[in-house]
Parts: sequence; C-alpha cells; structure tokens
Amino acid sequence: MPIPKMSDFDLKGQRVLIREDFNVPMKNGKITSDLRIRAALPTIKQALKAGAKVMLMSHLGRPTNASPREAFTLAPIAQQLSLLLKQEVPLIEDWIGGFDMKDAQIVLLENVRFHHGEMENNVELSKKMASLCDIYVMDAFATAHRMEASTYGIIKYAKRACAGPLLISELTALAKILEKPAHPVVAIVGGSKVSTKLALLDSLVKKVDYLIIGGGIANTFIAADGYPVGKSLHEPDLIDEAERLTLEAKERKAEIPLPVDVVVAERFSEDSEDYIRLVSQIDDNEKVFDIGPDTIKNFASIIKKAKTILWNGPIGAFEIEKFSHGTEALAKAIADSKAFKVAGGGDTLAAIEKYNIAQNIDYISTGGGAFLTLLEGKNLPVITALEERNNRDEKVA
Repeated sequence: MPIPKMSDFDLKGQRVLIREDFNVPMKNGKITSDLRIRAALPTIKQALKAGAKVMLMSHLGRPTNASPREAFTLAPIAQQLSLLLKQEVPLIEDWIGGFDMKDAQIVLLENVRFHHGEMENNVELSKKMASLCDIYVMDAFATAHRMEASTYGIIKYAKRACAGPLLISELTALAKILEKPAHPVVAIVGGSKVSTKLALLDSLVKKVDYLIIGGGIANTFIAADGYPVGKSLHEPDLIDEAERLTLEAKERKAEIPLPVDVVVAERFSEDSEDYIRLVSQIDDNEKVFDIGPDTIKNFASIIKKAKTILWNGPIGAFEIEKFSHGTEALAKAIADSKAFKVAGGGDTLAAIEKYNIAQNIDYISTGGGAFLTLLEGKNLPVITALEERNNRDEKVA
C-alpha cells in the first residue's frame, strides 16, 4: 500500500511539523557526530524553499523526571542546524500550547521526551502535537519502529500526514536490498551476541549468498564448529542455533564463512600482548578480539565478487587500534567494491566515519532499531500507520 509523500503537498504558507531524528552522540554537551543532522538537511531545505513554516522536532536520549534538563536539551542541535543552514534556528522551549510563526521561518522544538506521555504514545499528547500543524511529516526513519506520540500517534490526528524524503530514501534503499537484489549478495554482520542478532541472521540466511559474521557472534559459530574459544565472549546455549543456521545456508548453497585465524589477547586493553592464532590454537585464557590476516584475505575476496552488500556491525573490537585491522580492511574492501552497498547501525556508522569511506557507500542508513526491524522482515508500525492514513484519506476524498 502506498504512503503519502511530502512532495505530494503544496507547502507554501503551511505550518509543517517535521519529525526528524536528531538523537546524535554527545560528549560534555558537544555533538561528536552530526551525521543524522546532515542527513535531514535536504528535507528541511525542500520545505523552506517551498515557503513552509517549518517546525522541527526530535528526541534526545531518555530523560526522566529526575534527569537534569540541560543534559538532554536540543540547544546544541539548534546551534548546529543554524550553522549548516546558514540561518538562525531558534529553540522553542514551551511549544506544546502553540506559538506564532512567519512564512519561511524555521524553529526547533525542545526535546519531545520532556513531555509526559511521549514514549507511551499518549492520545492527548498526540492530539496536542497534531494541532500545531497543517501538515505532519514523518522523516525519522530511525524511530519508525517505535509507537510514540511524536512518531505514531500524531499520524492519526494531524490534518494531513506524510513521509519525508529521508524516510522515503531509506525505504527505497532497503527495498533494493531486500526485494530484488543483484547476486551474489554478501551480508556482513558484527555484534557481541547471537541472541541480539538471531532474528536478523535468521532472515538474512534465507536471502544472501554469503553471510560474513564477526565479533562475539563469530565466536559462537567457531565453538559450534568444534573449536576452542578460550575465555572469548560467546553463547554456549546458542550453539544449536549456530549449527541450524549453518545447515540452512548449506541447503540453499549459500555460505557462512568462518574465521580461520584470529587476533587474541588476555585483556581488552591498549597495553595487552596480542597474538595471531589459528582457530584451532586458541588458549584457554585467551579472548578473541579480531580476525587474522588470512581471514581478512578470505573475506575481502568474497566482498570483491559481490554485486549487493549489506553491512551491519564491525568485525572486531575496533575501538582499540591493535584489534581494528579486520574492520578497517573489510571497510576498505566494501568501499572499493562496485556492488550496491547499504550500511547501517550505530557502530557501523562510527567505523564508516573513522575510515572516511562514507562517499563510497551507496546508502548509509541513519536507523538502528528500525534498520534491523526491516531487515528481520518485520513491519514498521509508523509505516503501517502512514499506509492506513493514506487509505483513510483516499476514501474520504
């Protein structure tokens, strides 16, 4: 079922409320990565150019009644938006009761999670938000898996509701990966636990030609293959699941290639001694923190022949330099590939920025949970709500 798009409406003189995702990483009150803010700029500029009265809203973190308000204020985001748009973006603190705006003006509304009932999808709060605008634009793909007042509830009560360009572009890119991808399809999935990515692995093993796994996830698969993993992070109770996924891949003539060598140490620290071991030679007191040089070559050769690549998660503990070589090598192999490439997930974005390869990725998803939800083959509640709203409006028309 189609969903209404922002481009379907005449925005001139309209009060347009755009839900973006400005939940950016912060340290000591400073933005450490403005990738999500920059991703929203085309939507914002399009609305301003059309002559809309633009109201932006977002959450930041998970404030509680006991939280210091200044720790979760959107003031730094307002400053960064002003810099990027080259015009002042005022922060409106008390906005839920309404406020005046001029044509082609832009404001940022203070953290939606400062309002009681936001995360609970409170009906009255949804109605109050809806009353602020003529057109509601859902553009925050990263929150599309959540049923909250500013993302889901408002869609029912706004005069008109639609999807923004960023949300549409995310859905389009992921559809290209999920529906009719060019083969061979290679998925690279990193993470600490099989349990947190089991639904994703379950979905991907039915679609891809190669499923490269890393991090603690790989350790569980190594153990399932009968090799020792020492004190490495792994999940013995999910060894049966690892065996099942491996068998399912083989039945499809797909492959889950495992590391043949790894980088180990006794401690996760800069000053620990690290060694390259064959997977059959990991000592009882050692922990696996990265893949070894032979594995890097194997994985890079698989990536080289791919026509579609999906990347979610680093391969090793790349925060420490000595354990970062696997992630760096695969990041560069992905960047050099001529395949259609989609990447997403918080740690993935950090790796992309660290190795400066953003310009070589066809699509970088700003979503975390929503990205994984779609890849797992599940519906996004916000998209369903937009589809239902479109159907309702068409019947009325």
